[in-house]
Amino acid sequence: MAPKFGTSGLRGLVTELTDALVTDYTRAFLSACPQGRAVHVGWDLRPSSPAIAETVIAAIRDAGLTAIREGALPTPALALASMGAGNAAIMVTGSHIPADRNGLKFYVPHGEIAKEDEAAILDRLGQDHPVTEKCGSEIPGADTAAHYIARYVDAFGSEALEGLRIGVYQQSSVARDILVTAIEAMGATAVPLARSDEFIPVDTEAIAPETRETLQGWCTEQRLDAVISTDGDADRPMLTDETGTLIPGDVLGALTARLLGAKILCTPVSANTMVDAMPEFDSIHRTKIGSPFVIAAMGAALAADPAAKVVGYEPNGGFLLGFTATGPVGQIAPLATRDCLLPIVAPLVAAKKAGTAFSGLVAQLPARFTAADRVAEVSTDRSRAFIDRLAADPVARTEFFSDFDPAERIDQTDGLRLTFPSGEIVHLRPSGNAPECRCYAEAATPERAESLVASYLAALRTELT
Repeated sequence: MAPKFGTSGLRGLVTELTDALVTDYTRAFLSACPQGRAVHVGWDLRPSSPAIAETVIAAIRDAGLTAIREGALPTPALALASMGAGNAAIMVTGSHIPADRNGLKFYVPHGEIAKEDEAAILDRLGQDHPVTEKCGSEIPGADTAAHYIARYVDAFGSEALEGLRIGVYQQSSVARDILVTAIEAMGATAVPLARSDEFIPVDTEAIAPETRETLQGWCTEQRLDAVISTDGDADRPMLTDETGTLIPGDVLGALTARLLGAKILCTPVSANTMVDAMPEFDSIHRTKIGSPFVIAAMGAALAADPAAKVVGYEPNGGFLLGFTATGPVGQIAPLATRDCLLPIVAPLVAAKKAGTAFSGLVAQLPARFTAADRVAEVSTDRSRAFIDRLAADPVARTEFFSDFDPAERIDQTDGLRLTFPSGEIVHLRPSGNAPECRCYAEAATPERAESLVASYLAALRTELT
């Protein structure tokens, strides 16, 4: 996987993320984008991250700037600290991809980099970046993790999760200790589970069947009301109900938006369409897949109405808050970057408030179910070429989707999304940040959605591998 850069950051094999390359991208970012008064630096728990972070900090200091060493902490905690201080930030993480790969995420003082920032950074790569005569300083972060936890405790209260027994699948998530501290501070009993010294790539949109079985076993054996976890850098949540059944991220997003009183939803085209049938929401804006597109849609909504109660979320569960929301005991300030903790806490609080088990709350939603998985180790170009052929050639499309009558709707907002006369949906898309081809499906039952994904993943493997 040759290093690849976009608005989601830089990703590549660790062996190819050389000191020279990391320095070049860091200096290009510093040259192209505003920094405020300093640059915050954090990292995840994969083995290569601390060394890459040292290279990033050295590059910041060589540019004559102040580096704030935040250490290992969640991406949303880093963003909360840097945006609150009006500073830039760099997170060393490969997110959910395997440990042999890593990357950088860049934040300007007001949030994630946008497409124009991406272009400016690319334009400054490969230049002879000078080393300043006076080396910049380095200072430690100041209680960043504690401030991140307090954001939710102050809004939901110390009794918000009282009486709940919650498993924390710790694995190698950088938020594994923060999750325990946070839910205990809100009154829950935390049960830490399966802490790992080795990095485990957790993709919240593609949890392996054996992991699902483990989650169900924990709930039964430990008498749990839920199990929570995140991906590697903790900008995507994972949450089960009391039976160990995983609740998809776009369901968590809808439940969180409803509890917070949001009226405008910005979400990718791949997200569950159940929100179209939920009367609590005034409008839904569908975007291309990726937080930069969700953020852009949120920005447009706020430009039209600065008082708009707008939120964004993705099927991976990352939640973005665009307005000052009111929790049970306090306010929650906007945070327009993917967060894991809000869409974990809010749905659990909503179920407790409704006096029902979490599965009961989910069962009350419109009956639309999604599933997703991917074919790994297939080049983006190969995936895109095949999907483009299906989009352009009705004969090829009919042959590939032979189980269905011709699609009633073809959506090419991002990949190829087909809505069939049955109301079922199949969506194919090349991944934007990994050598994968993703498949999404939506149907009236979870079993049918899973069956559609399994069937078309098998067909994709035949075509692409």
